[in-house]
Amino acid sequence: MYMVMFVLNDRDKLDAVLDAWESAGIRGATVLDTFGMHRRKIKGHIAFRYVFEQPSLHQEIGQFTLLAAVPNESDVQTCLSATETVTGDLSLPNSGMFAAWPLATVKGAWGKEPTS
Repeated sequence: MYMVMFVLNDRDKLDAVLDAWESAGIRGATVLDTFGMHRRKIKGHIAFRYVFEQPSLHQEIGQFTLLAAVPNESDVQTCLSATETVTGDLSLPNSGMFAAWPLATVKGAWGKEPTS
């Protein structure tokens, strides 16, 4: 099992990336609204209140970080390919960052549905 992490810089591409992942067979993902060290230094203090008070400012501040557990390294590569169909080459500046690593222990992913 592997954990995939993708930091999406272009917030407008979130739905397209999620659709591409789903089409590629990725069964689920967690989406976090995040900001990085660089934006923190540029913008100064970024308060949680912007989520509720000033959506337009909040939109300018951060990016989305997607997390997905996938069964094997082949699925990691599939996820990367699906991502780049939306974002373009991730080696280009400001396109995002994709990383994956093996998981030593996983419990609760893709379990059997409870029976009633």
